[in-house]
Amino acid sequence: MRIGVNTRFLLPQKLEGLGWYTYEILQRIVKLMPEHDFVFFFDRPYDEKFIFSSNITPVVINPPARHPILWYLWFEHALPKAMKKQKVDVFFSPDGYLSLKTNIPTVLSIHDLAFEVFPKQIPFLVAKYYTFFTPKFAKKAAQIVAVSTSTKNDLIRFYGIEEKKITVVSNGCSAQFNPVPSNIKEEIKNKWTEGHPFFIFIGAMHPRKNIEGIFKAFDLFKTKTGLPHKMLIAGRMAWGTASINTTFETLQFKKDIVFTAHSERDLLNNLLGSAEVLVYPSFYEGFGLPILEAFHCGVPVITANNSSMPEVAGDAALLVEANEVESITDSMIKIVENEQLRKELIDKGHQQKLLFSWDKAAEKIAGILQKTANSNGVFQ
Repeated sequence: MRIGVNTRFLLPQKLEGLGWYTYEILQRIVKLMPEHDFVFFFDRPYDEKFIFSSNITPVVINPPARHPILWYLWFEHALPKAMKKQKVDVFFSPDGYLSLKTNIPTVLSIHDLAFEVFPKQIPFLVAKYYTFFTPKFAKKAAQIVAVSTSTKNDLIRFYGIEEKKITVVSNGCSAQFNPVPSNIKEEIKNKWTEGHPFFIFIGAMHPRKNIEGIFKAFDLFKTKTGLPHKMLIAGRMAWGTASINTTFETLQFKKDIVFTAHSERDLLNNLLGSAEVLVYPSFYEGFGLPILEAFHCGVPVITANNSSMPEVAGDAALLVEANEVESITDSMIKIVENEQLRKELIDKGHQQKLLFSWDKAAEKIAGILQKTANSNGVFQ
């Protein structure tokens, strides 16, 4: 069997959410299925480190697909021709896009439908593309991998997708996330927060992530406690940040908020592992990977009680209403002032993390690819 894969997010030095998902799944699947051939379709020159094994054929297709018009050209014109030329039997797309102009059975990973929940929080043309094509992609796919039950329910609710066509396959956590030794913690605090303890948020600065709520909750924390804690924001600027900037300028303690922009994983592990608490009260998440990463680092978590976050957190985090600033603040105070609660959350996080792994995810997706091939007559 020849399995085609959309690998356009495997970008050297630029791996983010979808890129890491693609990387973690594919490096395992190609080794789980050594008897099959894989064709990795890139949209620009690739790095050899992404050719994980000898059963991979890399193919570069133009144009580089980083804009709605180019997405259309790549998926609806260039990709079908390339798959036909490569005699692909089954196609796997880990980033939520597929080609409507091919009859090759496709397994499609869908991470979230945030654009349906918050359509005004992404650029206009991107929103139009997503809302027009994603329901078509979901209906076209032979099988859908949803990264959470929340995403599965959204697919059924928004698009009426049959439940039997959707399999929930949870994300895992990179092996690079681990507890940080005390000497590294001190180095991190001395470098980033003037030696003071700190809260951390990880993710793009985007309205959906509730950055304004985090700012306000931290400001209230400082007002109520007078403690020397800082707030560290580890993530790049996204779109729709005008109101975030406006809110930031109104803060009494804005000098105590530190921005690190995008961080490499080794640094991110050290930043997260050195934090007092991960504060992650997003308005919506398809999975919420930083929650799991915090569990692996032995860091307590405050997160929201909506969408997928309770699935990932279980009883190992404090859950809050995302739009209730005082609730976030009160949870911050509880963890900082109650050492027993802090220890309980860390211990529960160690247990909760065992429910999720990339090995389990890859095994499930490999099985779905095999099942899809069998049901579509690839094997007779």
